Amino acid sequence: MPSKYRNFRNSVPWIILFLEVVLIILFYFLFSDDHASRSTISYPAFQDVNHMVIFGFGFFLTFLKRYGFSSTGFNLLIIVLGVQCSVLIEDLLVLPLQREYEDGLKRITKAAVSMTAVVISTGAVLGKTNPVQLILMAVVEIIAFHISRLINTKFLQVPDSISMMHVHLFGAYFGLSVSPHFSEPSPRTEKNASTPKSDLLSMLGTLFLWVFWPSFNSVLLVKDKTKAIYNTYFALAVSAVTAFVLSLLTTKDGKFRMTDIHSAILAGGVTVGYAAHIIEYPWIAMILGLLASGIAILGSYCLQRCLHPALKIHDTSGIHFTFGLPGVLGALAQVVLLVLKDWTNSPRLDYLVMIPIGAFCLTISVALITGFITGLIVNLKLFKTIPVSKYFEDQFYWEFPHLAVGF
Repeated sequence: MPSKYRNFRNSVPWIILFLEVVLIILFYFLFSDDHASRSTISYPAFQDVNHMVIFGFGFFLTFLKRYGFSSTGFNLLIIVLGVQCSVLIEDLLVLPLQREYEDGLKRITKAAVSMTAVVISTGAVLGKTNPVQLILMAVVEIIAFHISRLINTKFLQVPDSISMMHVHLFGAYFGLSVSPHFSEPSPRTEKNASTPKSDLLSMLGTLFLWVFWPSFNSVLLVKDKTKAIYNTYFALAVSAVTAFVLSLLTTKDGKFRMTDIHSAILAGGVTVGYAAHIIEYPWIAMILGLLASGIAILGSYCLQRCLHPALKIHDTSGIHFTFGLPGVLGALAQVVLLVLKDWTNSPRLDYLVMIPIGAFCLTISVALITGFITGLIVNLKLFKTIPVSKYFEDQFYWEFPHLAVGF
């Protein structure tokens, strides 16, 4: 390894240990459950979200043929550290929001949900970052996401559960804003590719996400949980069907493509996240699922060929069309549904339109600005430890006893 790159052993363990010690000290002074309100979240609901974030996203990102260990291992590392950071930040926001303390179970559930933004962002730079860069990204993004939520809930009066559903938008555009700061891999490289085995593992993660997504969309709701669950399920079901249909229609040889299925069957769940609890009829959720899946598959063709090369964005996991575009559709659908629901109440109509649009624009703006700044920071010489030739390789970080030389 060239001498200009810092020694992995001499930097990473001590940075992680230092961060954990700081978190333990902060928990000692800040975390308290004495005056917490009664929990509105059950342990099974928290368990669903935890499975989704750990297992689902952990395997969802294993499609790169030489990056399976890092995809699952680093995903676990940033989540367990990020959840601790998120809980502390939530505690610090109690005073400015002037709300009562929440119980511990609800705090870690909200922290796990917020970590979805971080995991989505890492998908854009998957295989190009080291653990220190990922941890720094996670900490900055969690702080930025909670600041965005604070503005939305305090000044725009967006309900807390709805502001949390901005995780998809925030994560996607934060990651896309970080991505251009990393060198693009060579078009000739074979490491930035998948194998049938890695695609199968990634599809396993997708299935985990698909199964638990109704819990994700409903876990923080106080009312209309059942409505949110079945609307999310129907949207996911239709997006899955649409993914199979469009995959067959858009391939040259008339066969299914695993990458299409992998990226589009979750789109319906992302889209209805904002409005699952206010959708009165399942057929509305089903239409949104169909549109979301169509945007995900057709958007992948257009963005990868036109927009991303022009902006020098290398989106490793395709988070833009998997989470970003369906999230935009969901934000717009929420506005339309709110207007249709209260269209007779004309004095309130402008308010109903401007508040969700303002929250939506604010979330994307904060994500793009903080993501751009984070990209500059993590590419400082102090953190840049991966040569481009080592992109998408597990062997740079993990021990492989059965491989004496080569990989």
